Amino acid sequence: MPKKTAKEPKLDKTKFPDAYIAGAGTVVEESITDTLEKNYMPYAMSVIVSRAFPEIDGFKPSHRKILYTMYKMGLLTGARTKSANIVGQTMKLNPHGDQAIYETMVRLARGNETLLHPYVDSKGNFGKAYSRDMSYAASRYTEAKLSPICAELFNDIDKDTVDFVPNYDNEMMEPTLLPAAFPSILVNSNVGIGVSMASSVCSFNLEEICNTAVALMKNPDHNAIETLKGPDFAGGGLMLYDEETLEQVYRTGRGSIKLRAKYEYDKKQNSLIITEIPATTTVEAIVEKVIQCVKDGKLREVSYIRDDTDLNGLTITIDLKKGTDPEKVMQKLFRLTPLQDSYACNFNILVHGYPKVMGVYEILDEWIKFRVDCVRRRTLFDLSKKKEKLHLLEGLEKILLDIDKAVKIVRETEEEAEVVPNLMIGFGIDEVQAEYVAEIKLRHLNREYILKRTKDIEDLKSAIAELEDIAGSDKKIKSVIIKELHEIVKKYGQPRRTEFFFASDIAEEVDVDDTPDFNCSIFLTDSGYFKKILPNSLRMASEQKVKEGDYISQQRETVNRSDLLFFTTGANCYKTKVSAFTETKASAMGDYIPAKLSFDEGEEVVAMANTSDYSGYMIFVYAGGKVAKVPLSAYETKTNRKKLTGALSLKDKIIAAIQIDDNCEIMLRSSNNRALIFDTALLLPKTTKSTIGVQVMSLKGKAEIINAEKITAETAEGLKRFRCKAVPSTGSPAKDLPDPDQLTL
Repeated sequence: MPKKTAKEPKLDKTKFPDAYIAGAGTVVEESITDTLEKNYMPYAMSVIVSRAFPEIDGFKPSHRKILYTMYKMGLLTGARTKSANIVGQTMKLNPHGDQAIYETMVRLARGNETLLHPYVDSKGNFGKAYSRDMSYAASRYTEAKLSPICAELFNDIDKDTVDFVPNYDNEMMEPTLLPAAFPSILVNSNVGIGVSMASSVCSFNLEEICNTAVALMKNPDHNAIETLKGPDFAGGGLMLYDEETLEQVYRTGRGSIKLRAKYEYDKKQNSLIITEIPATTTVEAIVEKVIQCVKDGKLREVSYIRDDTDLNGLTITIDLKKGTDPEKVMQKLFRLTPLQDSYACNFNILVHGYPKVMGVYEILDEWIKFRVDCVRRRTLFDLSKKKEKLHLLEGLEKILLDIDKAVKIVRETEEEAEVVPNLMIGFGIDEVQAEYVAEIKLRHLNREYILKRTKDIEDLKSAIAELEDIAGSDKKIKSVIIKELHEIVKKYGQPRRTEFFFASDIAEEVDVDDTPDFNCSIFLTDSGYFKKILPNSLRMASEQKVKEGDYISQQRETVNRSDLLFFTTGANCYKTKVSAFTETKASAMGDYIPAKLSFDEGEEVVAMANTSDYSGYMIFVYAGGKVAKVPLSAYETKTNRKKLTGALSLKDKIIAAIQIDDNCEIMLRSSNNRALIFDTALLLPKTTKSTIGVQVMSLKGKAEIINAEKITAETAEGLKRFRCKAVPSTGSPAKDLPDPDQLTL
């Protein structure tokens, strides 16, 4: 794109010597894609890197800042403090609103029951992860401290194990990562939504994940399924054990884990009691879905459902009707409600500042590399400290040779500043050693004290040699990590909460339609009102009640299980079932279809079709004289779709939509008072629903079709002069026929 520049505005440099900037005010045109790349991409990366995704230590920046603040507040070993205090202190590292910080802390808390191993030991109401409506209390009411397992996150953080960076206002330092001594990234679940990508990491049992990490350090070809049985969720429940899916998740980081609720059957109360639900849903979502299914007639075995969750934990009670098989009801509940759901794994994790989707194998490999680096840095830190101590003790050892000489040097030195240099000269030690010796108290200038201090020199040399050996060998560092992992498992390991079920153990019930089937009559009025009336009620009725100016336009005998199709002026087909409507009486107005089926604004009903097997055809007659013959099977769908677009043509005004079971004769009337009877066998079926069909009646001038109706063979025989043997045809004059408005379908 050619660049155009506007004339640079003039500025009096004498009056504003510091205000003049070369190129200021210049307007440069550039491609919008370049603008988006320069302005939006940095923002997108900032969201991904600084907010949404966890890093290899298992934490997002917001989590890390909260936990580190609590650690610095002494809440690892101290008593609990008000959550408001923690939130306020965290704002030194996280310059966001206090509510955002508190919400993040709530999810980390034991009381919220989100994490398999909570990092925050909470007191008070922290809400529940399994409830949408159970809100947490304000931060001024709740109290918190760090859970004991956090000791494994912060151990050796002061030994240069991780890098530190200044906070947002350069007032203090904060860690870029926590030196987690166990694979916390896989022990607790983490979900994040970035820009154009997302992350969803499920939790695994601590003992299993640690044992898997140990096995992979010993043997890189280890099969993780042998030690890692599958995800383990804080809310328990049941997981479908499928090795193929697990292998996919372990290798690629993507896959769908099927979860089910855990339930019991109370024979005395004839109730199903749900005690654990999938981690992907809530109590309210389950209750609402069950109620909706009962209203829709899909769960007729259920008489009542209630949420009995209390201080003792989650409980949903589903009361059943007498004579109901609880196992079959439960299978139906699994199919129709979130009591069975899927957890979509997407292990998208930040590694060295870049998002990467990794499987369990690759994540553990990255964690092992990270932990090896932490242990090596810790070892080098300890090594440096021990060397410093050894250096001081070696100086002290030289003093041991002649304590009296040391005392004499100090006494005979006239100026204090000369004490250290004189000791350096007298014993051949460096300045650091001399400073250490000079600071020894007078009471310690005895042989016993000095011997006690110097007898550790050999032990220090041995420890230094061992640390140097460890620091120079990845194999020995891994041995240290393995030992630490075994200790963590002993201290914090717990049994699996999520148990397994197997596809072979469960005979899936076929979803049988238990909707009651009976004969009924259906009616549609010209303005779109629908009635379903039982035969006995219809026999007792004197007349059909309709709005003033309205009339019954269609009437059919059918069964309750059949499908209904409503064609509209918007070229849409709205599908439902006869069973979706309640039985009414002839004296009632009925249901207004556009409102009942949520028509688009301005849409009106053109015609109604009713079928059980989608046999037969739809005949669409358009004002221009064209007629389309579309098989009814074109509107049959495998899924339960409520609305089909492009159900008929919008190229011309629709006059009539007529359902026929087999070929028959149809009579057309035009505005120039001509009529035509044709056999639908003359038309070839069209597979495209939105076809406008073929010309059947040739019209002259501004004439158009004003009426179309299906007629019987007897009626057609009486009007045989209007019959045509081929189409298109102009028809015949129809002056002696009655007004078409008086004809009925």
